[in-house]
Amino acid sequence: MAAKLMEVLAVSSLWLLLWLAAAATQPVVVASQQPPGCRRRCGNVTVPYPFGIGAGCHRGATANGFRLRCDAARGRLTVAGYGHEVAAISLPTAEATVLLNASRACHDSDGGRRVVSLREQPMALNGSAFLFSSMKSKFVSIGCPGLAYFVDGGGYYVTGCMSVCRPSERALPGSCRGDDGCCQSNIPLGLDSYRPHLGSFGRRRRGRAQEEEEATFLANSTACSYAFMVDAWWFWFAGSNFNRTGDFAVPVVLDWAIRDAPSCAAARRDAGTYACRSEHSICLESGMAPDINECKSRDEFPCYGVCINTPGSFICTCPKGSSGNATVEHGCRPNDRYTLALKAVTGTRICPSASLTVSGVSIGVFMLVLVCLAAHVGIQKRRLLRAKQRFFEQNGGVLLQQQLGSLASSGVAFKLFSSEEIGRATDGFAAARVLGHGGHGVVYRGVLTDGSVVAVKRSRTVDAKQAREFAREMLILSQINHRHVVKLLGCCLEVEVPVLVYELVPNGSLHRYIHGGDGEANKLSPAARLRVAAESADALAYMHSSASPPILHRDVKSANILLDGDLAAKVSDFGASRLAPAGGEAAADGDAGAGNAGLTSKSDVYSFAVVVLELLTGRKAFVPVEDEEEDAEEGSLAFWFLAAAAEGRHREVMDRQVREELAVEVLDQAAELVVRCLSMAGEERPTMKEVADKLKRLRSCA
Repeated sequence: MAAKLMEVLAVSSLWLLLWLAAAATQPVVVASQQPPGCRRRCGNVTVPYPFGIGAGCHRGATANGFRLRCDAARGRLTVAGYGHEVAAISLPTAEATVLLNASRACHDSDGGRRVVSLREQPMALNGSAFLFSSMKSKFVSIGCPGLAYFVDGGGYYVTGCMSVCRPSERALPGSCRGDDGCCQSNIPLGLDSYRPHLGSFGRRRRGRAQEEEEATFLANSTACSYAFMVDAWWFWFAGSNFNRTGDFAVPVVLDWAIRDAPSCAAARRDAGTYACRSEHSICLESGMAPDINECKSRDEFPCYGVCINTPGSFICTCPKGSSGNATVEHGCRPNDRYTLALKAVTGTRICPSASLTVSGVSIGVFMLVLVCLAAHVGIQKRRLLRAKQRFFEQNGGVLLQQQLGSLASSGVAFKLFSSEEIGRATDGFAAARVLGHGGHGVVYRGVLTDGSVVAVKRSRTVDAKQAREFAREMLILSQINHRHVVKLLGCCLEVEVPVLVYELVPNGSLHRYIHGGDGEANKLSPAARLRVAAESADALAYMHSSASPPILHRDVKSANILLDGDLAAKVSDFGASRLAPAGGEAAADGDAGAGNAGLTSKSDVYSFAVVVLELLTGRKAFVPVEDEEEDAEEGSLAFWFLAAAAEGRHREVMDRQVREELAVEVLDQAAELVVRCLSMAGEERPTMKEVADKLKRLRSCA
């Protein structure tokens, strides 16, 4: 049993989490507790080990986040080297609560929405024991109209939301939907850096007659807008938030862990730094970090054979036709080398009387080596087989396998691929086979044994809760049969994160055709753009209304609409899709695009409206907004268009070719449809079926 536990730990994923029993009555190893004389409290905050106040009282290096400073006069506890004020530390939940200053942007009072005071408050946790808690913290923006988002340490966009203000009588205490001056968004796993950005939208051009008439979504505005990361249970939005003009701090929940090694197995190998040596502590995998690919670090993790990366570890085996120890140089030998060695030894006669003894010893040594080698290979194979079986069961493979018989009788062709088949099809996921990188994984060009060419999608991560529902979702998705939906051909469940196999759509994404890349920009005529919009809407309407149960896509964008050989639309990338609950709309995940905390079918409608805008204007979802006082700033295409439509300038901002080739009535009705779809109140948006029907009528008039 102990050996099995060690084996599971050796291939398990992720980083270390120290779990200490605070109520232990027996003595523990000194290395796992604070030395005598160390302060255990600062103000109202208790400081448990591995945290400590001052040198020698904490675990590890100074800048790892475990060393704290205490300002006794003010009762203020901060993280040394980072400066964040600590409000609470919990051992059982491995969490810490720190205070974060809210970012603030205040505007002028003459209606121009020009930022006159800006204070953006980042928080960097790089190299520390901390990560932002994706379960208990969220990103919030208050004030209107406003656009708030944040980037990570590399400057890459993470998430954001947009808020507008309806009349104050519609605002509900505690609500934060995006149309009430407050919006919110969930944050991803593994986030260690946060740099917020605040902007505005809906600027009016001075000198126009329409300046007197303000759009409904700009009915009320606030002097200042704020953005901050915050404890989801602590934050409660109220009308008094609108009146703020000064600075304030909010609590944010962080996950902490001992991150000295990629896994428990790796940590145990260094007895000098291993944290969980006490009989009252245990090493657990935290599940909060991406896997380290040991196969790419040969100097640190030597492997001179076939290296297979596994969560938190790696497997190193000799190439086919050889055996031995692949972790040492020249450790793999051809399988027939031992036979040659035996012939050489047994053919050497030291003397006639000793020949039989030498031969017997040589054969015995050879058999011993052979048995050990066979045992080693057998153990490796059993480990791989057990890992594949565990992943297969974990991903719902048993349920899916049971249902495949009934699916086949109904004409549904869906295959469960083995990991070996996927490896051969993609040439071991070779970089030369990469077709593109999506928001949820990498897509490879695969060639199956029958010669058919497919698209193989390898996701980056999967939530444990989603893994349990994976088989059920595959059963539903495999039965989708719509000419404008990319066909799901099968999947592989013998890996930690399931691999999906789709039909290959040859002409790439709609995004490339609209915005460029190898000369494809603007290749679609206005009539073709309207056709692609109608076909895509028809596919989404089918998923919402005709599939049983209904399916929410949740990641509708131009990059996820592909074009086949005839430039017909095919909706793809169901990496974020979820089955809608029976008799309801809601799905439990963040909706940054529409400013809501819950996703519904109306969230797909909002996202699809942005795609239609890209087709009509030729602009990207985030575009430079021209301004008379400033050269340019990044803005939302949706809000930029809404502001133009409110002033009657919707035709002006459309692509020149679209304006010239489509009838004015078609342009006006398309703009009206987009405005309805972009309503901040989800209940005011049309259904996807209504959108599809409207686009079909517009296409017939074009």
